[in-house]
Amino acid sequence: MNWRTPRTGGLALLAAVILLLPLALVNNYWYEVAILIGINAIVCVGLNLLIGYAGQISLGHAGFFGLGAYGSAILSARYGWPPAAALAATTAGVALIALLVGRPILKLKGHYLAMATLGMGIIISIVIVTEDRLTGGPDGMSVPAFTLFGMSLAGERVWYWIIGGTLVGAVWFALNLIESPAGRALRALHGSEVGAQVSGIDATRAKVGVFVISAMFASVAGSMTAHYSGFITPGKVSFFHSIELVTMVVFGGMASTFGAVIGAAALTLLPQLLTVLKEYEMVVFGAVMVSTMIFFPRGLLPSLMLALARKRK
Repeated sequence: MNWRTPRTGGLALLAAVILLLPLALVNNYWYEVAILIGINAIVCVGLNLLIGYAGQISLGHAGFFGLGAYGSAILSARYGWPPAAALAATTAGVALIALLVGRPILKLKGHYLAMATLGMGIIISIVIVTEDRLTGGPDGMSVPAFTLFGMSLAGERVWYWIIGGTLVGAVWFALNLIESPAGRALRALHGSEVGAQVSGIDATRAKVGVFVISAMFASVAGSMTAHYSGFITPGKVSFFHSIELVTMVVFGGMASTFGAVIGAAALTLLPQLLTVLKEYEMVVFGAVMVSTMIFFPRGLLPSLMLALARKRK
């Protein structure tokens, strides 16, 4: 077994960090921050498959996150579904929506694709805000606690392990997908779609497939967020949240699964650490991001790995 490969050593390191991190989490506030990092990382791992490996931009992924959150909330709160069944049904429903929407949208390229995914996210946001009888509108809605085998899963410490385990599973799935023939097809599409089609790859099927997978990642994260927090509002469905997710992927390093995790961790944790600067918080935050993109143009993790490789040589 080669521990230097991402599928073994990288995954083992991630699991070790998740197992040991509670030793440094001194109170529930930091548990909550760690949970938020895990949720963002799950979405970013799926989004990185779409953007980093397949080369397809999406500016509306917060819409799938919101569909997952509100789908589970509505089924469990309004119709009395068991939360586990609501999560599974919502994920399947979001996958179907992504399949139906993805086929026409992913025929577009460049700016047109970006605008189409942006429009999709805005439409989802408007529907959630206006259908107040189901969603509670701008005021949001309460969500029942997640129950499994008659046990109620509540509290930051319990949800830390649930989110941590889900993140490890998401990374494991992404790493195996990347190394599979489907993953090699995605990388070929990113390099040259025409060349990939000439070599026998069904470009439409590959792009729609990874779009559906990334939407499912976002949906699961949204559902878990709803049941963990116990209350949801349309804020997480906004265009700004979509941009935040894309920024995390780019910041950590596109076409790098662990880069997506690091990007999510850095951009979730950094605002918490900069609150002591008060009115200068956003100025310093922007300066950090600009400096990172200047000195680490490939993203944080790939640039550091490249520098380390050069140093070894």
